[in-house]
Formats: sequence, C-alpha cells, structure tokens
Amino acid sequence: MLHLVYTSSKIHDFVHMLSTRIARGASQRFVRSQCRSFSSSKPAFIEPKAAEIKKLGVIGAGQMGLGIALVASRVAGVPVTVVDNSQKSLDKGLAFADKLLAKDVTKQKLSQSDADAARARLTATTNIEDLHDVDMVIEAVPEIVDLKKSIFANLAKIAPSHAILATNTSSISITLIAAATTSDPTDTSASSRVVSTHFMNPVPVQKGVEIISGLQTSQETLATAVEFCKRMGKIPSVSADVPGFLANRILMPYINEAIICLETGIGEVKDIDDIMKNGTNVPMGPLQLADFIGLDTCLSIMNVLHTQLGDSKYRPSTRLRQMVDAGWLGKKSGRGFYTY
Repeated sequence: MLHLVYTSSKIHDFVHMLSTRIARGASQRFVRSQCRSFSSSKPAFIEPKAAEIKKLGVIGAGQMGLGIALVASRVAGVPVTVVDNSQKSLDKGLAFADKLLAKDVTKQKLSQSDADAARARLTATTNIEDLHDVDMVIEAVPEIVDLKKSIFANLAKIAPSHAILATNTSSISITLIAAATTSDPTDTSASSRVVSTHFMNPVPVQKGVEIISGLQTSQETLATAVEFCKRMGKIPSVSADVPGFLANRILMPYINEAIICLETGIGEVKDIDDIMKNGTNVPMGPLQLADFIGLDTCLSIMNVLHTQLGDSKYRPSTRLRQMVDAGWLGKKSGRGFYTY
C-alpha cells in the first residue's frame, strides 16, 4: 500500500514536471513564432538599384578627363560629350585619344573597326549646356575649390534631374562640393546625386578608382557610380569623405618623403626610383609617378592634407614648392624630375 502511494506520488510529480515542460515548450514555440511573425512584417533591406548610364559627360579635356572619356567610350561603350572652355585643350585632348587608340591597334589590343567606333562616340564642345541630356557627368578640372563649386552649381541647373554629378577630385571634400548645388541646405534633390569617382592616373592603364560619398550622397547614387566604374573595367574601392581619402592619404606623403630624400642628398632621382621599383615591385618610382600626376597637383593635395589635418608630417617639401614655382610640373610641362 505504501508502495502504491509512493508510486502515485512519483507519477504525480512526473506528470507535473512533464506538463510544465510541455507548457514551457509551447510557450517558447509561441514566442518564436511571434518573433518570426514580427520579423516577417518588418520591411526587408532592399539593395539600392543602380541606374543605367546611357550617355556620359566629362568636364575637362586634360590627361585625366580625356582618359576617363576614352575608357568610357571604348570599354563601357557609351557616347561621351567632353566639355572644356578651351578649344585648344579639346583639340589636344582628342589628338591624345587618337594616339592611344592607334597605339592599341598597332599592338593588336583593339581592332581598327572597334577603335573607329570608340572614337566616333567621343564628342567635344566648349558649351557646358550640351550636357542637358546626359545620365552622368564626371568633372575632371584642376584642384581649385571655387572652380569645382562653380561647375557643380551650374550642373545642378543644366543636367537632367536624374543625372549623377561626379567629381574626380583627389582631395577636396565631396560634402563641400555637393553643398554648392543648392542655396537651401534642406533641398537635397541635387546634392544627393553628387559623388566622387577618383580615377587613378593614367586612367587607361590603372584599374583602381575611389568612390567617395558626401554627407548628402544617396545610396542609389553610390550604387550607380560603383556599377558604372565596373562597366568601365575598373575596380572600385569605397572611401570615407576625409582629407586625401584613401589613395592620396597614403600616396602623397610617400611621394613627398621621396622628394625630401632628394633635396637632403640621401639619394639621386634614379637611385630613389630604382630602389622603389626593384625593391617594392611598384611599376614606377615615386618621382616618376609625381611627374605623371603633375607636381602642381601633388603640391595642392599636400597643402590640403597639411591644412586640414594640421600634422607637420604632411608639410610639402621645399623642393616640391620650388619646382611648381619654376613651372616644372612634370610630364605635362615637359620637365619635372625627368625631361620629356
């Protein structure tokens, strides 16, 4: 009898325990189902869709501008309108494009028919109003803040309301440039379409391009810039909107230090470039690279870094300042660290 009571008690405890666990499990399943329900009712993150670029505008017929225009025409296959206020610069730029295309045909990198088609897609004009029907504009003028701000203020009025407004700036704040598109800071209809596509020099050769968003830049603008650069055969890297961005924050102090090594007698031009080419596997040394970039551009970027970051390590070297003052700007002027 005692055994039966004991067994009944155990059975009672077991049933109680089982019912408790079942209830707890049911409760947990209910909570999980509700979590799933709440999660499924929450809007899912939608990846921004890149707009299709069918026609491009490029402002600036210098080495960078024509390089961008040529690659967009040849690789992405889009018509490109190149704008410059100097007809002489346009003629020189198109001659540069012709030379590059002919070189690629000679090296059998491109057929003559493809070269002719790429050239036919390039149109030159001195009238910025001709950008009224483009889907994207890439500005590639010298690193002068007021000049860029003036251009973007005009683009906000001239370009279609859907057009991406990109700058090739290597050092100037994208947020600052975007702000020039409106007098009303609450109106982001134009500023949200401003982004940086910072191509590396020379554009037809270098694969890298920095994509930088300003404070106002929309995700759709960023996505469109990234996708179009990929269509151009480039490998985009996204950077924050800070002085020098990624590439020049690293590159310019490297070039500046090489110039300091020259001016302090640590090494000669050839020795400096040779040790970096042969010792670190870069295609060209820092001084030759500076010549290709343009010493005025190098000085401008170093000034921005030094002024905005306030660190003495970014102070431009005396030799760099002197060479710019002398007009020895590198390849584009015929003389820099090398003679061209």
